[in-house]
Amino acid sequence: MPIRPFDGTRLPLYETGMSTRDRKPARAPRARRPVLGNDPFARGAAPRNASPAPEPDPAPATWQDPVPTPPRPAPVPDPSVGEGEARLAEQARRTGPAAYTDELRVLLVRLLPALRDALAPLASLASLLGAPARLDEYGMDRDLLDRARAVIDFFLDTWWRVDFRGIALLPEEPVVVVANHGGTLAWDALVLRAAAARPPTQRELRPMLDPRALAAPFVGPLLGRMGAAPLRPEVALALLDRGSSIALFPEGLRDAPRSWNDRYRVTRFGRGGFARVAALARAPIVPCAIVGSEEASAPFPLAAPLGWLPLPSRWSVRFGDPIPPPPPEMADDASAMATAGERARAELQRMLDADLAARRSVFL
Repeated sequence: MPIRPFDGTRLPLYETGMSTRDRKPARAPRARRPVLGNDPFARGAAPRNASPAPEPDPAPATWQDPVPTPPRPAPVPDPSVGEGEARLAEQARRTGPAAYTDELRVLLVRLLPALRDALAPLASLASLLGAPARLDEYGMDRDLLDRARAVIDFFLDTWWRVDFRGIALLPEEPVVVVANHGGTLAWDALVLRAAAARPPTQRELRPMLDPRALAAPFVGPLLGRMGAAPLRPEVALALLDRGSSIALFPEGLRDAPRSWNDRYRVTRFGRGGFARVAALARAPIVPCAIVGSEEASAPFPLAAPLGWLPLPSRWSVRFGDPIPPPPPEMADDASAMATAGERARAELQRMLDADLAARRSVFL
């Protein structure tokens, strides 16, 4: 059978050579299954190319006066809290860094003429350090306190205006005085030495200082001539054995002034070496709180000889109740010595806190 070319028209079934039996039946149109979950139209979306439904007109706005918020009731102040905060604020105002410069300037204007008058009878300070008649084995000039009495009284009574308290609590027998150390120079050692030698006490109190402090220029020789002794256990025991009391500063030598917030915070005493000395010598331990020594050193370095001159801060020196020494048989017990040292440190810190709270001004 000849093949007729395809002209785009469908051939009748009989012309294709296929029977109706071989022809597949036409499929019925497939029903659209809904897509679950992701069909936006099933979720209520508007059909594509559909115009959005017009929004309803908003309801006409009506003016309403705002409801005033009732004022919050003011807290009822606690009188005790207010008084405490006022005292703290007044203390910070009077003794803080802001008042430091103003008070010092006012006081120097007042005291410099008095210092000039006090030193006028002396040809020079070098006359105090002239050739001594006698020195003990530790370098103390026994006559220096008498020769320098006018200068010492000026510094104690006028320059520093030292308030001494509790000297009557010192026992008759030799004692170990444990004091806080303030400033970079050991002016506190000289104050303790001179205060104990004054009537009516007239006790010999020998400060024990680090050899580096005794080697400082000008001040070191003066400390030694005034009665300071090198800080060694055998020297301390020898002085106590001969009837002299000793003063120790367990915080050690300081190379720079403390920050304003760290003043009068007693650091750890270490291994309690002074407690061992007190135990071996059977000498009571007397805490001594010194306030004013921290401000006696300038907060910034000064050239000599201005750097050697202490600032005229107001001092208070208070001796506490004697603390019994540890038993001599426990002198080599490190734990017992550390406990005794911590007891003295805690009592000294308590005294300092009380005296600082009672101080009205740093300089005036």
